[in-house]
Amino acid sequence: MLFALTRAVPASISECELTHLSRAPINFERATAQHRQYEEALESLGCSVVRAPTLPDLPDSVFVEDAAIVLPELAVITRPGAESRRGEVESAAAILARFRPLSHITPPGKLDGGDVLRIGTRIFVGIGGRTNVEGVRQLEQVVAPMGYSVEAVPVTGCLHLKTAITQVAERTLLLNPAWVDPGNFAGFELIEVHPTEPFAGNALKVGDTILYPSDHPRTCDRLTDRGVSIKTVPADELAKAEAGVTCCSIVFVQENL
Repeated sequence: MLFALTRAVPASISECELTHLSRAPINFERATAQHRQYEEALESLGCSVVRAPTLPDLPDSVFVEDAAIVLPELAVITRPGAESRRGEVESAAAILARFRPLSHITPPGKLDGGDVLRIGTRIFVGIGGRTNVEGVRQLEQVVAPMGYSVEAVPVTGCLHLKTAITQVAERTLLLNPAWVDPGNFAGFELIEVHPTEPFAGNALKVGDTILYPSDHPRTCDRLTDRGVSIKTVPADELAKAEAGVTCCSIVFVQENL
């Protein structure tokens, strides 16, 4: 069974952390409506949506992806790089404990889920502003005995690795080469974002379809031309908070229910 962990948009969203974007007004009602459409799209793709408790005083808490990395064997509970976000972790861990054994990243490690891209047994981890080398080391220590390899990838110019690159098909990745070196992903087919859409590298793969922001039409055309199945959703309001479609959920398969 396919699950998607989500969390509602907090009323404090306008106070979110920002690193690479200038602050712009965020319409709470519009952001909430777009998030609802996002959850509905997940359900249409076969996900059972599990909502974590709303955290009204934590502005970034809708971006639940950063709180954990869920593998078939276990869930790794992260230690977000922004101190203001560490209060989000406990409630996400409480829900994931119903589905997986838990492991935890501990100080001085820092790790955001948005920096982790898993493709089969290869785990790429972005090193930038939110994830540090110690966080990568701890993750590798946990997952290596299960047969996973962990590869650190430098990221520049954007918040997370998955801002710059995501998986859109079994052996195909979508990326912005200005933010991550394509050479780190030898052996994969690569699709570059349209140069006028630098934030278009973030897509959420759900089964054989990707959930994708409707405000990147030129890159969407490139994906369609390569045979990628796409379901678009409006996501421009939460994008003002430096977010993409992967940020708002943790999608995982649960067997033996």
